[in-house]
Parts: sequence; structure tokens; C-alpha cells
Amino acid sequence: MNTLLILVLLVGQYDFTIARLKYEGGGDWYSNPSSLPNLLKALGERTTIRAPQREDNVEITDPMLFNYPYLFLNGHGNIRFTDEEIKILREYFAAGGFLHADDNYGMDSSFRREMKRIFPASLLVELPINHSIYHSFYDFPKGLPKIHEHDNKPSQGFGIFYENRLVVFYTYECDLGDGWEDMDVHNDPPEKREAALQMGINIIVYCLTHG
Repeated sequence: MNTLLILVLLVGQYDFTIARLKYEGGGDWYSNPSSLPNLLKALGERTTIRAPQREDNVEITDPMLFNYPYLFLNGHGNIRFTDEEIKILREYFAAGGFLHADDNYGMDSSFRREMKRIFPASLLVELPINHSIYHSFYDFPKGLPKIHEHDNKPSQGFGIFYENRLVVFYTYECDLGDGWEDMDVHNDPPEKREAALQMGINIIVYCLTHG
């Protein structure tokens, strides 16, 4: 098991929460404020993982970053990491960290650019629908669900692998975070919100069991 999970997580003994990653560049890293508490509530109700209904916000340069096995990043605009932050994120992933990035619509090009700076020799590759992340707790036989319409494109799940371990999972043309928000924010139908919550739980369970 990777270093971060050994230090941070023994399911049933330690509380798990998600750290929302703060970044510069002009994008709204703080978007979808009700999304992560709702996802954590569902996680705690449906699994044996102890999950307080709160998110933590963390800057890349904060030493506390390495206390979180699971980072979440989203937004609508530009993402930019400093050279120091790039170096720290490389160390974080090498230590066993995991990032779920969810494109709210508008961060795709800058996110891909920054991932290329972190992993210049690695590509974001589309994960096949038989990948374990789609079947870790709930079964998604067709892969990533489509929650919100953006450009009339199918939803896609991309990954970056480090030493044969999935360290970055990027949900594109999907908008899981919108589906996790309070019901009255986007007025999504119940089946869309349920699909989003189930997929979110899958990502967390995958992260915590495939270190």
C-alpha cells in the first residue's frame, strides 16, 4: 500500500475527508460549495468509511497537503501552478497521493497544460469502461455517467499513471460536482444526482483500495 494510505487511512479507524485544492490563475477553485459535503454524507451513509460532512481546503505549499490521500480540483477557468507547486505535486503523487479533477466547464485546456508540466513524459489516457474505478462499489457498465450537458460531447474519464498506479482521474464533459450539489442549485432530476453520487463514491473507494 502506498505511503500516504499507510500513514493516513485504515478504514474504520480514521476519519476520511476530501481536501479541495486551491490554485491560482483566475479559476474558481471554490465552485460548487455544497458538492463535497453532500458526497461525504452519502459516503458515510452507504459505506463503512467514517466521513465527516466537511471538506478541507488546502494550498499546495501547505505541509498539511501530505496528510490527505485524496485531493479534489474543479472550476470553470484558468489553472496555474508555480514551479514550486509543480515540484510539490510531483512529490505528493510519488508518496501515494491521488487527485480527482472535475471540469465544471472551462478548465480543460489549462488543466491539461499543468498536468503536462507535472508529468512531461505521461499522457492523460482515456480509461476503458472495464476499469475498476467504474466498478469499485457501484457498477457503471457504460463508464462515466453524463450529468450536465456542455458541448454535446460524451462524458469521458481520463487518467495519468505513475509507476502503474492511477494518480490522477479527470472527469470531462460530465460535471459530477454539479450533480453532488444541493438539489435546488441545478434542479437535476433524482436519477442524475444519484448517478453522480454513486460515481463519486466509486472514485473514493477506488482511491482507498488501490493504493
